[in-house]
Amino acid sequence: MKSKKRVFLIVLDSAGVGELPDAADYGDVGSNTFLSLTGSAKLDIPNLTRLGIFDLPTLAACGRAVGSPCGAYGYAAERSAGKDTIVGHWEIAGVRTRRAFPVYPEGFPEEVIRAFEKAIGTGTLCNKPYSGTEVIKDYGEEHMRTGYPIVYTSADSVFQIACHNDVYSVPELYAMCEKARALLKGKHGVARVIARPFAGEPGKFYRTTDRRDYSLTPKTDTILDLVSSAGMDVISVGKIENVFSGRGITESHHTSGNTEGIEFIKKIQKQDFNGLCFVNLVDFDQLYGHRNDVDGYAAAMTEFDCALDDVFAAMREDDLYIVTADHGCDPSTPSTDHSREYIPIICFGKRVKPGFLGRRSTYSDIGCTVCDYLGAARPANGRSFINKLFPGESKK
Repeated sequence: MKSKKRVFLIVLDSAGVGELPDAADYGDVGSNTFLSLTGSAKLDIPNLTRLGIFDLPTLAACGRAVGSPCGAYGYAAERSAGKDTIVGHWEIAGVRTRRAFPVYPEGFPEEVIRAFEKAIGTGTLCNKPYSGTEVIKDYGEEHMRTGYPIVYTSADSVFQIACHNDVYSVPELYAMCEKARALLKGKHGVARVIARPFAGEPGKFYRTTDRRDYSLTPKTDTILDLVSSAGMDVISVGKIENVFSGRGITESHHTSGNTEGIEFIKKIQKQDFNGLCFVNLVDFDQLYGHRNDVDGYAAAMTEFDCALDDVFAAMREDDLYIVTADHGCDPSTPSTDHSREYIPIICFGKRVKPGFLGRRSTYSDIGCTVCDYLGAARPANGRSFINKLFPGESKK
């Protein structure tokens, strides 16, 4: 009986590997998220090292190259305009964003805020770019007193709504986000509307794990659409379902963070599926990159690397694993925002040939390769490197 082909595409959220040539246009000169982790004693990643992460030219400064990695390794440049979650994931999946999504460094214009307030029937607080942890410290008590939702943004194209669970239930907050999503189109079509529920007492407020993203929908087919249309499974883990507005997904698992996401990878490895398992591990970005926590980021990378021991043990003959990122978020720089960086491409599997995959001109080369391996139609963007992974085999 012919073995089923499975691809595990694992995004280490924000684990960039060095500034892109146009980093200056984004204020990100000098950013190198992965390189910054090498300064932490918390980093212990023998598996990723053996697979070739430190043999990437952009990480040569750390002096940890092994010379002959056991994985296929390379890195990719971003061709889309932007440096956020949506842009990065969509480009991996074959969609190039040619015009950057709108951002609001001065807060949202009056027309947007008033329309939102009319839709939800109440006023709002803040309307500024803000740290998600700081905004509930500064506005949480007023929110609880007035009942006004906290609306804020960041350097990314996001409209975020924070509400205490005792003021608005999580479903009520989600309903507000759905109304915001319906309003934010056209010139104010932000990439994501994000629900940010929080709990606790004044002085001890904390964000819960019930975050939900409401993204724009890609205008063209992604690899999720193409794989599922070919009659195969598309299993999402983490915020993948939100990033792609549920399109093309046959099974979805939301997670509370990296640890649960890693456990889902291990569970899904035991499933007899045929197709794609697309995973996002969000803590690297959400908990550590944005908070400039180098040691926390390094410890999280160590946790992932340790889990690879179990992943290796459960690999099947025709499995293909691709470990990558969606942008950078260098925790060692003064900025707390995403950074415009190359992303790593680390591939392994029982039949994968080790070697250097080179510098790829777009993140979409990853998606194109996934579709080639599974026998699905290729996305509109990208060039496959399947023949480097499986030389001599007949591919589309």
